[in-house]
Amino acid sequence: MNNPNNEMARGVVFVVLMGIGGALFSGPIVSLLTVSSNRELYSHIPLIPFVSLYFAFVGRKTIFADLRWDYVRGLPILAAALVLYGLGGSVEGHLKEHNYLSFMMCGLFLWILGSFLFSYGTSAFRRAVFPLLFLVFIIPIPTPILDPFVRFLQLGSAEFTHAIFKVTGVTLHRDGLLFFLPGLTVEVAPQCSGIRSSTALFITGIVAGKLFLEKGWARLSLVLCIFPITMFKNSLRIVMLSLLAVYVDPRFITGSWLHSSGGIPFFAVGLALMAPVLWGIRKWETKKRRTSLLL
Repeated sequence: MNNPNNEMARGVVFVVLMGIGGALFSGPIVSLLTVSSNRELYSHIPLIPFVSLYFAFVGRKTIFADLRWDYVRGLPILAAALVLYGLGGSVEGHLKEHNYLSFMMCGLFLWILGSFLFSYGTSAFRRAVFPLLFLVFIIPIPTPILDPFVRFLQLGSAEFTHAIFKVTGVTLHRDGLLFFLPGLTVEVAPQCSGIRSSTALFITGIVAGKLFLEKGWARLSLVLCIFPITMFKNSLRIVMLSLLAVYVDPRFITGSWLHSSGGIPFFAVGLALMAPVLWGIRKWETKKRRTSLLL
């Protein structure tokens, strides 16, 4: 059983380390909060620490059941975070803003991991691995990862769009990411990739997997299903706007609210599509568990 005084000392050390980290990375944190309020791609970031704290609070009795100082593993991670902080000044003027923030938030992420490991030890770290690693989502997606992912979503959305157009029977000609309809040309552009809703659905899928699924394979299956769900949801939006522009009013594709700010209702469509997938995976997981108990 842990000594209450020892637990308090660990808590004080952890809070002090977190305070030091907050002071060191205060500039990038403020910049990121400012960017997240202006760019929808990063609007989820302020919520991430609260979700992480929720899971840590729920599992606190298990997480803090066995506490030990871990200098051997904690100090190198803290040192790595300090290295990134030190390099931040030299790379700031050479990177785009979001890439610089990715660099610095990676340092803050490592500082948090190192502080926890130093203060509470390996056993507590393993039990807290989900809320700790969930904090990786405070890191903006850097360009070398973001651009190929956007391209992947573009191509997938274009394939789903073509299939849905075929089902509707509308006359069209396709050339790669371009769709030529009567009196209208539609391009599945990067902004049509659904990267913002994909990120939100991806994070939602991870949280849902943690809450409702037990096995790693089941949680991974749910997360992997997010990508076709996102592509299909994107294609529904593209087809709907295109058909409305062709047969109702061209302004649906040029200046309508549904085109510029329709992400929220179609995000709800994505959630509605994810729900039966989650239900099916959970049912499959339960069936496999019962089968294993009978063997």
